[in-house]
Amino acid sequence: MATVSAPGGTATADAQPLTDGFHLVVDALKLNDVQVIYGVVGIPVTDLARVAQASGIRYIGFRHESDAGHAAAAAGFLTKRPGIALTVSAPGFLNGLVALADATTNCFPMVQISGSSERHIVDLKQGDYEELDQLAAAKPFAKAAYRVDRVEDIGRGVARAIRTAISGRPGGVYLDIPAAVLGDVVDAATGAATLWRVVDPAPRQLPAPEAVDQAIELLAAAERPLAVLGKGAAYARADQRIREFIETTGLPFLPMSMAKGLLPDDHPQSAAAARSLALRRADVVMLVGARLNWLLAHGEPPHWNPDAKFIQVDIEPTELDSNQPIAAPLVGDIGSVMEALVERAKPGRIQVAARWRQELGERSAHNAAKMADHLDADPHPMQFYGALRAIRDVLHEHPRAYVVNEGANALDFARNVIDMQQPRHRLDSGTWGVMGVGMGYAIAAAVESGDPVVAVEGDSAFGFDGMELETICRYQLPVVVVILNNGGVYRGDGTNAASADPSPTTLMLHAHHDRLIEAFGGKGYHATTPAELTTALTEALASGGPALIDCVIDPTAGTESGHLTNLNPQGVTAPAPDAPAKKK
Repeated sequence: MATVSAPGGTATADAQPLTDGFHLVVDALKLNDVQVIYGVVGIPVTDLARVAQASGIRYIGFRHESDAGHAAAAAGFLTKRPGIALTVSAPGFLNGLVALADATTNCFPMVQISGSSERHIVDLKQGDYEELDQLAAAKPFAKAAYRVDRVEDIGRGVARAIRTAISGRPGGVYLDIPAAVLGDVVDAATGAATLWRVVDPAPRQLPAPEAVDQAIELLAAAERPLAVLGKGAAYARADQRIREFIETTGLPFLPMSMAKGLLPDDHPQSAAAARSLALRRADVVMLVGARLNWLLAHGEPPHWNPDAKFIQVDIEPTELDSNQPIAAPLVGDIGSVMEALVERAKPGRIQVAARWRQELGERSAHNAAKMADHLDADPHPMQFYGALRAIRDVLHEHPRAYVVNEGANALDFARNVIDMQQPRHRLDSGTWGVMGVGMGYAIAAAVESGDPVVAVEGDSAFGFDGMELETICRYQLPVVVVILNNGGVYRGDGTNAASADPSPTTLMLHAHHDRLIEAFGGKGYHATTPAELTTALTEALASGGPALIDCVIDPTAGTESGHLTNLNPQGVTAPAPDAPAKKK
């Protein structure tokens, strides 16, 4: 417990040691094993960051609050402990709220701590500095929101936020601490007595034995079973139990993008290369930490077998039946559920028919051959496949490297080309498909692991948070950013017949992003061929420092909205994308 002098005078020999809200927040965080804070400082939280640094907590200062929040969210996913984001009041709080909402949607444990204005002025709308009812604003977008109104409640507030963020289905929690509370001075011993360590913040939740038996019966009777592994399965860190169940039963499995590496992508039971066939034909599907949301077409035909029966492993009961009837609801934490499945499934009880394995294998081989043709082609200018083949081949020599991936086409192509061998080593746009998470995620992966990070970015997605290159260089993080630069949002060949202005999807075709990182002392590369990209990435990873590779892609490469073109509404009066409107 750090102490401060009494305000307005010098402490006497018999004076009681004092502390304040700043120190109590930091002491409460340290008591609960918080080691890193991601944030942007300013009134009224600057001294909070200073006190945290002095206490041994690492403070990573960002250039924008949403990027700090995304880093905290990624840290939560990677460590299974709530990531902490620190923001100033009002506008800074709102910037961070984007990341808090995304963390809640992605089920990442995160706590956003924000300073705020005086309550009595805010409530009467008297016009205080950065006045905003932040608690009310946060509630719709977070798992929970709390405010600390008294300095003696700081320990309680921190404990509540941590437990809420990590227990049950994880999510984002907002913790509001007004400036007056941060600056309040109290007796140090009294303050210390108000702090406590959260015990077992995410207790095990065991599934009902009859539900486990029902799931086993369904899988045993299935002709074409399939397991779908979501990022919740990766977060659970039940790697060995999941692998044991998959391998002892022989179930084909389909990993969602952030579950790649939970079992190696080249595992013989992986159905990733036959994804469409697997979904369309499977008659019993076990969802493990995956939700039947838009990423899985809501479980609906024609993408899915209309007669499929679903087993769902989820800690949140209200998730069940949200899109399709769940024939065997397995409510509990994934580790406990998978342990129960392993224990109660008698050897040989679940067997996968040879004809189903053969059907998936043949389709996988067919699709792999088509992919190989794309990857072996070497057109000029460079296409997405050529660039990603080079990245994939270099990463094979760096199995511990984390991959961060965002963009439209950059994301769609990369998740199919870059295979993963390690769990929780791939982070991408997630459930909301948010752009601008890349630099925050990359910074968190580097800070939390110390391992190299390769961020594969579309040039449009990179533009949301590119200033964080300065953060990467300031902290000398082992992050290599690869920008797949086709000069546009989706592609760079848009036209505007109405004026000299660029089309809505056109960016600067000849931008040199490599020069941005050079301004901050990092190493920049400019690659126009797969061979140049291979050389640059190999050298950048070997250096262990910040680097950026501007990888020039054919501006005609890519499609509108990537794989989500079907989500674009089609109006009768709208012109075709970037094409001149027809004369009437």
